[in-house]
Amino acid sequence: MLHNRHKATIYDVAARAGVAISTVSRVLNNSSDVSEATRAKVNAAIAALQFRPDRTAKNLAQKGVQAISVALPSFTTPFHNEFLKGVRAALRGSGVDLLLSDLGSTDPHATLLRFLERGAVDGLVLVGMPVDDTLADELRALRAPVVLVGYPHEGVDAFVWDDEGGAYAATRHLIEQGRRRIGMIRAHSESEFLSARIRGYRRALDEAGIAFDATRIHRGETTKHAGFSEEAGGEALSALLAAHPDTDAVFATADVLAIGAMAAAREAGRRIPEDLALVGYDDVKVSRYMGLSSVDQHILDIGNTATLRLLDRVRGTVTGPAETVYIQPNLVVRASSGG
Repeated sequence: MLHNRHKATIYDVAARAGVAISTVSRVLNNSSDVSEATRAKVNAAIAALQFRPDRTAKNLAQKGVQAISVALPSFTTPFHNEFLKGVRAALRGSGVDLLLSDLGSTDPHATLLRFLERGAVDGLVLVGMPVDDTLADELRALRAPVVLVGYPHEGVDAFVWDDEGGAYAATRHLIEQGRRRIGMIRAHSESEFLSARIRGYRRALDEAGIAFDATRIHRGETTKHAGFSEEAGGEALSALLAAHPDTDAVFATADVLAIGAMAAAREAGRRIPEDLALVGYDDVKVSRYMGLSSVDQHILDIGNTATLRLLDRVRGTVTGPAETVYIQPNLVVRASSGG
């Protein structure tokens, strides 16, 4: 696991800066009893060594976990809201504080790095962000357990969905309903999970002998929430129908897009599912009340399970090698696809 690899200690910082350990401690605690020249030397050593205060050791002395953090691209999308409900359920009655880091969609990598530089959490659940070498170094410097959701990385506990399989199941269902001119609407941002869902969509078409046509894949112009919005879904469907009026089914790569598409279909005089069958992805709570067929990713359960795994790592009740758990989504058929 990342947090078990050797990283700089307070002793290394003191040696590099040429000061006593107590001086480093005073700098870390923002004490005024340190000259500016000495503070600059210590901070330079901290930066050079990528030193982070060892919160785990502190909490062992305090006999308890104090706070964990969940970092995710948004707090407000239905997907992430559902995930946080699972986190909350896992923490209920634990006495553990939850710190949320909203990474946003403009530069989530930089936002996360700034957050990690504070070194002030006992554990981190990181949602929807691939880990490159730079980020891996920062996670190691955090010196605390990490659980990834959405993307795997060697040596880190992770929960990863089979996005290709989920998209394949959704598209195959539409084909089994007799639909042959199947479009796809997607979010604005590029990602590995989006690429996987396009692969699943294409594989189902290929198996059915339906020619893949990239011009049947559309996205909206609205970029808020990286394009995961009702507005973007409506825009994407309108663009799809303008380019291909014969479209008789649509696979949406997120429920929020599908909900916007439903409104746009009504405005275009298309009946669902008679004229246009529709399947979404995520199976958020509102979809169940709208009769939207959707690929269930078990989001709430994963939020709960990932948080419990993190707590086990922080408390030391789980000490074995990191594990990657692959989740198989399942299609839930409702009225929107005529099933």
